[in-house]
Amino acid sequence: MGTSSDVPALRRGLAVLQFLAGKPGPVSATAVARELAIPRSTTYHLLAELAEAGFATHFPEERRYGLGVAAFELGSAYLRHDPLERLARPLLRRLVDKVDQPAHLGVLHGPEALYLVREQPRQPQSIVSDVGVRLPAHLTASGRAMLARLPAAQVRALFPSAGSFVDRTGRGPHSLPALRALLGTEKRRGWSVEDGYVTAGFASVAAPVFDHGERPIAAITVTFRHVCEVECGEKWPDLAEDIRAAADGLTGRIGGRATR
Repeated sequence: MGTSSDVPALRRGLAVLQFLAGKPGPVSATAVARELAIPRSTTYHLLAELAEAGFATHFPEERRYGLGVAAFELGSAYLRHDPLERLARPLLRRLVDKVDQPAHLGVLHGPEALYLVREQPRQPQSIVSDVGVRLPAHLTASGRAMLARLPAAQVRALFPSAGSFVDRTGRGPHSLPALRALLGTEKRRGWSVEDGYVTAGFASVAAPVFDHGERPIAAITVTFRHVCEVECGEKWPDLAEDIRAAADGLTGRIGGRATR
């Protein structure tokens, strides 16, 4: 059985794994030691232990280290257990009970928003964003809540041409410059809104969920009936705060860090 003296070593080992996971390719032990402020001898020992257990891979010709197969298997097991959906469901339920409107958990799937979980109020409403449905991310509040926190180059890669901007109701961004302007506004505000972009007569408000690297991993959305000749999204900050509280709660549950 381990002792309290093992905890610092465990924390350092996890820090090394997180560092490797955040890099686009293998890195040197010197870089790991420098960035994490760990003695070089300790760093080499940690990397050797991680490599022996399969969580790191040593590339001797390059003198670099990357993630190992065991790390991939651990991530695959995480996905098989559907933890995000399980952790989100009670938070969505409480949100629905408070605002009396349907709430969803969605993730980005390329240039689309994919809905994983939906909770309905006591009087169920028929809306297009059901579980398993994919919608253009640039039109949905959930999609833009996540897009607003992605690097500009990644957003450009998802929407490379004018043909990438699907139109459903005549509303919403129809070009990359228009999308970037909208994302900038929503990032500063902290929440996203669509007013008839997806389905005429319905609006949605969404807030992002973040992982441990402050990357947008999902979004929580509330959708409700709303008819307006012009966009009226600025009138829902109170609803947005309730949604942000739920999103921050899920961020905390998965060990993430929210950005403001």
